[in-house]
Amino acid sequence: MNNPETKLTKKDINQAAFRYMFMACNIFNYENQQGPAVVYGLEKALRKIHPNDEDYLASLNNQFKYFNTTTWMANLLLGASLAMEEKDGVNSLEAVQNFKTGMMGPLAGVGDTLVWVLYPTIMGSIAAYMGLEGNPTGAIIWLVLNIFFLFFRFKLFSIGYTSGIKLVTVLGAKISVFTEAASIMGLTVVGALIPSVVKINVGLVFQSGKVKLPIQTQILDSIMPALLPALLTLAVYKLIAAKKMSVIQIIFGVILLALVLSFFGVLTV
Repeated sequence: MNNPETKLTKKDINQAAFRYMFMACNIFNYENQQGPAVVYGLEKALRKIHPNDEDYLASLNNQFKYFNTTTWMANLLLGASLAMEEKDGVNSLEAVQNFKTGMMGPLAGVGDTLVWVLYPTIMGSIAAYMGLEGNPTGAIIWLVLNIFFLFFRFKLFSIGYTSGIKLVTVLGAKISVFTEAASIMGLTVVGALIPSVVKINVGLVFQSGKVKLPIQTQILDSIMPALLPALLTLAVYKLIAAKKMSVIQIIFGVILLALVLSFFGVLTV
């Protein structure tokens, strides 16, 4: 970045990152998806790279093509694309497009797993559990982490600009392995949270003469603690995977089922 031959400054890179992140999902469309946000984010930096109007328009049109990946991972790709254009000018446009097209899918797999699944699921569950216990620490941690990751996203754009092509190329063969490992870790953590977050208590008591046998404590818990929460989680997962019901329908279905079973005394607190 401090090379005197470069046209972009650190301020230019941060401005491009901020503009893209601000608009990444605000002007999303079903034709070229994040293409308009990419153009909005990079236009000022590209103007410095391409002082010639024809070259500048060619670059904008190239960046306006279809683009869609996890916004966090996009910072790496867009930072690298700026570096490519800064080095080779309009001669790099085809390489820039090929690079973005080839890497946005694999990086979306990593980003979706970490950013949209693992992070909110794990931290959201922990924060919610602490909230249920009357402890505000979880919410504070959630807020602090979001602030930290905001600055980290700026850093990702900078990393993409300085060494993004080399970094992505080196990691390319390991991306699928990393994604699978992250998924396993996330499933393990979420599975461990089920007994703490999902509560189901059967209120039925089997009685024969003077003998009373609580179904929950004497039978179900003896078979496996938190058996019903695990079965309910599995059922909800199957419903989501089947895609025959929306998440909102499943939520209201669970609420309705809980109300009906509680009314008849099948479930209790």
